[in-house]
Amino acid sequence: MHRLLVKSATHSYPVYIGTHIRLHINRFLPKHYSSIMVITDDHVAPLYLEDIKKALRHYRVNEVVVPAGERSKNIHTFYNLHTQALDYGLDRESLIIALGGGVIGDLAGFMAATYMRGIDYIQMPTTILAHDSGIGGKTAINHERGKNLIGSFYPPVAVIYDTYVLHSLDDREKRSGYAELIKEALLRDEDFFNALLNTNVHDLTDKQLVNDLYKGMQIKSAIVAKDERDNNVRQFLNLGHTFAHALEAEVGYGEMTHGEAVALGLLFALHVSTAEFSQPLPYSSLLDWMQRNSYPLDLSMIQAQCMLERMRFDKKASREHIRMVLLANIADPVMFDLEIQKMKRYLVSFLNELSNRT
Repeated sequence: MHRLLVKSATHSYPVYIGTHIRLHINRFLPKHYSSIMVITDDHVAPLYLEDIKKALRHYRVNEVVVPAGERSKNIHTFYNLHTQALDYGLDRESLIIALGGGVIGDLAGFMAATYMRGIDYIQMPTTILAHDSGIGGKTAINHERGKNLIGSFYPPVAVIYDTYVLHSLDDREKRSGYAELIKEALLRDEDFFNALLNTNVHDLTDKQLVNDLYKGMQIKSAIVAKDERDNNVRQFLNLGHTFAHALEAEVGYGEMTHGEAVALGLLFALHVSTAEFSQPLPYSSLLDWMQRNSYPLDLSMIQAQCMLERMRFDKKASREHIRMVLLANIADPVMFDLEIQKMKRYLVSFLNELSNRT
């Protein structure tokens, strides 16, 4: 089993990575709780909910199962979780367990952050993608005008990552998760990035998966420790996300996985970076890897102007500029403000180039 310690301004918390550790979750609780509520979705619940309840049989455990997918990250589901917690009698000494992927982690984390002004919660990721969202304490729900526009910074008391559960993921979820690993490698580790470009995400060994996740989480935790509140270097973790969030909203939440959108966002970031810095960057290598691993690349239905309007709602956009993370080189990220009309030109050229290459 691997163990990381993530440093937070409010408290530091451990990340446990190992096989079958969900069966012993009681060993990793930081203290005794008056009650526990497990929040999960209807895909994960049939697979792993009973394991968690059995491991916590000495506690009073309640459960809430929501529909799987990005559409559950809304104000109505959020409000209903509070109602369920009140019905179950949760108090300030209760614990929330987020058992699922990034959607459940964001949703349950924000619910924990706001219930009775904040109670403890634990992240139990069940996807590769959630290795990224499970660390750092960002919690949020979506607004109809944009992704993650309603939320707070609220770190968990622990992250318990049982890699055994990743065997139940389909190829689409594996692709989705590896996009965030590519992002982390681009930010900090060129050797890791080059190794990932030789990875077939549909044929992963247990050892390779654990090692890749551990490297990615090390990169993420090191950045979070320097800037928990997203005021400085943590913003680099948004590499690819300005485009990705706009794309998810444009096609409709749930139509494309977050990681699939991020992969396209990374391509767009490399496209813009190459133009802005006149520096050769691995655009073609990344595109080739995405093609080999069956990422969706058809954006023929997407209009540049529609994407531009979506990107203007990004949390870091201003009236005249859109801010995004670019790469002066691999492992050399920079924040960059692009004028609206220049951004539109880049969107048009990227969509045309992608259409010609795929």
